[in-house]
Amino acid sequence: MKRLALLFAALLAYAGMALAAVNINSATKEQLESLNGIGPVKAQAIIDYRKKNGHFKKLEDIKNVEGIGDATFDKIKGDIALSGTTTVPKEKTVQEKASDTKAAVKKEAAETKAAVKEKAADTKAATKEKATETKETVKEKAADAKATVKEKAADTKAAVKETAADTKAAVKSTTADVKGKVKEKTADTPAEKAAAKKEAVDTKAAAKKEAADTKAAAKKEAAESKAAAKKEAAETKAAAKKDAEKEMAADKKAAARKKAEEKKEDDKKKDDEKKK
Repeated sequence: MKRLALLFAALLAYAGMALAAVNINSATKEQLESLNGIGPVKAQAIIDYRKKNGHFKKLEDIKNVEGIGDATFDKIKGDIALSGTTTVPKEKTVQEKASDTKAAVKKEAAETKAAVKEKAADTKAATKEKATETKETVKEKAADAKATVKEKAADTKAAVKETAADTKAAVKSTTADVKGKVKEKTADTPAEKAAAKKEAVDTKAAAKKEAADTKAAAKKEAAESKAAAKKEAAETKAAAKKDAEKEMAADKKAAARKKAEEKKEDDKKKDDEKKK
């Protein structure tokens, strides 16, 4: 008895559904237009599809009709059937239709706004991450340039020290040679002794001057080398910073262009939906 009652209830529910549904396999264009979201264009498209492909086998097949997607199907799936007599749902008043349209537009606008906001957040996060990476790259290049300057300065200092040591050794050797010559000429006449002494003084002075000139030249070269290395480091840092700023500007521009295109596409979809 219980089973019979359940079966009867199911039959009543089916009958109620059939009475309140539009048979998409036999409905006229006007009857199809009574469905929410179906206008003259979509109604004709359903009829054309039906003529070309035969009856719909399942309700979801209506999505194969051009212009009918998931959104439209969700609106009409409760009001359509594959068999039975078509009963046009009670037509809504203009005010009710306007209210429904307004609610749908509001909902779509909210969803679009949320999607745009989410995309903007993702773009901002990506830009921030890229900026951090670029900053690290600039910092790394600056560190490399600084290390290069330090290394060059150390090499120049070592070279100056070595040159000074060589010059000092040469002066010492020259002085020793002159002293040896003076010593050899000790037994000669006083005039020769005086000449030898003068020669030793002159030679020592010349060697000392040469050593001073060599040291000054090495010091100058070291200063110039350090300045050149410092300039190169500054230029490298500036170039890296410029490249980073250029890249960030390009990314920002691309993000703005993409956002504008997405907004344009969303606006077009809204307009198309309103026309339907």
